[in-house]
Amino acid sequence: MIGQSALTRASGSAASSRVFVYEVAGLRQNDQTDKNTYPVRNSSNIFLQVPYSRMNYEMRRITQLGGKIVSIRPLESSTAS
Repeated sequence: MIGQSALTRASGSAASSRVFVYEVAGLRQNDQTDKNTYPVRNSSNIFLQVPYSRMNYEMRRITQLGGKIVSIRPLESSTAS
């Protein structure tokens, strides 16, 4: 994919270092989440840190688990100048 490789070269490491925070409501325990090694609570909102490269995957996963994405924001880096 010519366009994709050109985009990767243009963005460099900036794209790989971007992290976003998803605020998710409504996750519940179901058949899909029973396969996890940890319980999923169904109260309140949770916050997930997601790297830029996995954003689409996480959106689909949250939807399949019955959650609703309330907001997406970039993770503020404490080392930013």
